[in-house]
Amino acid sequence: MPSGALFDLGWIPRRRRPATARSVLAGEAAAEAARKSSQEAPPVEETDTPTEPEFPVVGDTAAAAFFDLDNTVMQGAALFHFGRGLYKRHFFHKRDLARFAWQQIYFRLAGSENPEHMADVRNSALSIVQGHRVAELMSIGEEIYDEYMAERVWPGTRALAQAHLDAGQKVWLVTAAPVETATIIARRLGLTGALGTVAESVGGVYTGKLVGEPLHGPAKAEAVRALASAEGLDLSHCAAYSDSANDIPMLSLVGHPYAINPDSRLRKHAREQGWRLRDYRTGRKAAKIGIPAAAGVGALAGGAAAAVALQRRRR
Repeated sequence: MPSGALFDLGWIPRRRRPATARSVLAGEAAAEAARKSSQEAPPVEETDTPTEPEFPVVGDTAAAAFFDLDNTVMQGAALFHFGRGLYKRHFFHKRDLARFAWQQIYFRLAGSENPEHMADVRNSALSIVQGHRVAELMSIGEEIYDEYMAERVWPGTRALAQAHLDAGQKVWLVTAAPVETATIIARRLGLTGALGTVAESVGGVYTGKLVGEPLHGPAKAEAVRALASAEGLDLSHCAAYSDSANDIPMLSLVGHPYAINPDSRLRKHAREQGWRLRDYRTGRKAAKIGIPAAAGVGALAGGAAAAVALQRRRR
């Protein structure tokens, strides 16, 4: 991955935005990294769709979908699962693993992203990868996905993403997780690419610093805005999916916002705004109906399957 100093961001229009300079920098860097990774990725095979759904609209080249990762696409935090894999490979000590475990427990119990908690996770991750080669972490990340992440993908959310792909639309992950980890997950799910936190590297080695700040909250919205500009997308045609009230800026950008496994603040906001909701944690349909037609059957079955699997693990 190129270092922050090597990014060519001339394609992004410069204008005033309601965000901090560091948020803008993080968002633009994530968008540039996502575009480069998607250009290198193999094309996704097209699948036949028996009928044209009302939404997503087949053939709408101005539309795309943006999915948050933690607790939206995947149960728990991707960084925690990545940390488990690194511990197994002796990247750090037991006390560090205990810290990662506590961060994951907090994340699951709170059901939302606290900025201070996210900063702790960020600092833990940066201290671990500093001095390691990007290529090394990418290779290990592939193994860790198979070991800890693949079985934690929500089938219902995966069905929603597939509906957009079947409609010929691009689908992007948007996450505070490292862009390398997010790119691996996106590729393994057959998605277009990923917008993630960009860690600085020099000569292919991590420096332990970030380009801008973590892709969280307003920075996610900046990344989506920058990518939409570069890709020629009409945000009013696009969809976004998230579980967290911290992503309201991103959800508010698009014409089709969805609250998936929402925390209490997002659930309340979504109901007030008339946004669509879906909860796969219990397999029940949320109060506000209306998921994409093409994903209806698959999402309902996926949600039930996810609920059964989760219940078994709790026993």
